[in-house]
Amino acid sequence: MKNKIIATLAAFGMVASASAVKINDNISINGFIDSSYLNTDTTVKATGTSTDETNIGVDEVELNFLVNAGNVSGELHIDNTQAADGTNDINIEQVHFTYSFGNGASVQVGRFGSDLGLEREDPAGLYTVSRAYGEDQYNLGDVDNNPAEGLRLAYASGDFTASVALFNDVGETEEDAAFEDDLDTEIAVTYTGIDNLSVTVGARTINTRDSKAAGIAATDDIDILTINAAYTLNKLLIAGEYGSIEEDGSQDLSAYALIADYDVTDKLGFAIRYSEWETLDGINNVQTDKVSFAPNYSITDSLGAIIEFSTEEVSGGGDDGNEVDTLAVELTYTF
Repeated sequence: MKNKIIATLAAFGMVASASAVKINDNISINGFIDSSYLNTDTTVKATGTSTDETNIGVDEVELNFLVNAGNVSGELHIDNTQAADGTNDINIEQVHFTYSFGNGASVQVGRFGSDLGLEREDPAGLYTVSRAYGEDQYNLGDVDNNPAEGLRLAYASGDFTASVALFNDVGETEEDAAFEDDLDTEIAVTYTGIDNLSVTVGARTINTRDSKAAGIAATDDIDILTINAAYTLNKLLIAGEYGSIEEDGSQDLSAYALIADYDVTDKLGFAIRYSEWETLDGINNVQTDKVSFAPNYSITDSLGAIIEFSTEEVSGGGDDGNEVDTLAVELTYTF
């Protein structure tokens, strides 16, 4: 089914070219409309109280313009997303051009997402409604919350692809009068030399802004190491990811996720995912465990539906023992 094909392509970074409507020899367009129903029940262990919230609406609309002229290709991704307060913002999610040298090497310049992360950019590239982790720093493939501006050098040869990116957060400048802010870096290497298997390893360093003023201590950089792998066996996909984050100079935090997706028919599939991540609550390590079960169905070649049941439990810190149960129904139309 089409949504599953797009998800597979997204895992290998090729979703931008999937299902594009050709305008002429140089320009094509694709995109999606994503809407959902969400019911969340939160139980606070300390007080024994429970709150219930329900929301329905259009989560994101995206229109992508893809341009190709000789050795140069370009992409412009315009989207409209709904914020937590219900407001909608139209913004440029991505805009970049890529020059291919013709020998497997290329350079990309502009605003783009990460080459890391098992779960990729958009809802059309996910097997569940929610993402694996509740913290954006772990969801590296989520370009809506982790965009970057800079350049990326890439090289592909046989079973290996590799990329090196130099970038800053959107809107950041490298240096101003009060602060210095070195460029962030990312390295990613992918191996596909074994049939039906893809493995990606990588590292990212976030260079935090340091004050030039005397007497103000410098902040510590954030180092991220990650590895993910996906293997398909007939109708079954098995994938996993592990990430480690070092922040505050010495504190190591980690996260991992395991997902299995099975296609019962060409239209019906089931996905189950277990994920776990750590955060800091003052000086305490807080661990959150999440289990998600998500049947999915292709209503048409362009319209897919996912129903997700998930439960989260917090261990440690002030939220120790809290539980969050979620029921979500998502419709995604791709074109």
